[in-house]
Amino acid sequence: MTIVDVHTHMLSNEWMALLRTNGAPLYEVHPVANGRECIFRGDAPVTVPTPGHFDYELRIRDMDAAGVDVAVVSLTCPNVFWGGREVSCAAAQLVNDDMAAAQRDHPDRIRWFASLPWEYADDAIAELHRAHAAGAVGVMVLANIAGRSLIDPAFVQIWNAIDELELPVLVHPTDPPGVDELDMRRYDLTWSVGFMFDTTLAIGRMILDGFFDRHARLKVIASHGGAALPYLVGRFDKGFHVSTLEDRVIERPPSEYLRHIYYDCITYDPRALEYCIDVVGASQVLFGSDYPHIVGDMAGMRANVDRLPEASARQVRHLNAERIFRL
Repeated sequence: MTIVDVHTHMLSNEWMALLRTNGAPLYEVHPVANGRECIFRGDAPVTVPTPGHFDYELRIRDMDAAGVDVAVVSLTCPNVFWGGREVSCAAAQLVNDDMAAAQRDHPDRIRWFASLPWEYADDAIAELHRAHAAGAVGVMVLANIAGRSLIDPAFVQIWNAIDELELPVLVHPTDPPGVDELDMRRYDLTWSVGFMFDTTLAIGRMILDGFFDRHARLKVIASHGGAALPYLVGRFDKGFHVSTLEDRVIERPPSEYLRHIYYDCITYDPRALEYCIDVVGASQVLFGSDYPHIVGDMAGMRANVDRLPEASARQVRHLNAERIFRL
């Protein structure tokens, strides 16, 4: 039985050092409970680094224990969208080089998503081609880029370049604009609600803007089971059919676009995974674990996938990933 994990993260010590010295005033690292450190944006927690974020040998052992064969690793938030042009470019190069080295060291187990300095289009495109030449099989982007929408005209050339290379793109949430105003800092609502809002808003906006008509070949993966997107399918379609807005762009119901993009299986509740598959089809769902975040769970995600009918489970475990990543 083969399992390909497409939503799983790595950091690097060099990236972490660069964030410590250049992340402020946007991002800072502070201790939290149980002796852990956490990356914060203001008072909002963003990422809690763990030993597994830095140790590929530990990762391989944990993959073996969970029965995961291949990991397509990516940087997590806050990615490289901090510190200005020079720092952002350096951060992308550091983490991409680290992941490329890990793939060379573990050619049967590791693949990787490139991180790009999206705020600087020429640099992002140059890094895209450099990373692709070094072995990147996809691109990772946050659902908002320093508060800017993924359909911002400043990013069009980058999307075109990714489209030309036919690379899958993992859209991963981060703290959405308005975290402070919506009081998400308390009770870790930034993670449980804010992240889901970030992905839902980003992909929903892309659908309604006609992004997927302009980029019909692009394979976008919506993190965490698509967040609220599957649950909102009826509301999106109802809005489409009754809308009298003059700025409507798309000619097909949003549900058709939801069946065009991809999703990971990170829903934690197997009923949510079953519903996602019912809405979008088993051909659109990929295995993910969110390892090694403190909420990551390779074994738990596998258990949820194993509950599916075997034909669907095979697609989620590895067949879909092998197809879109050409593994």
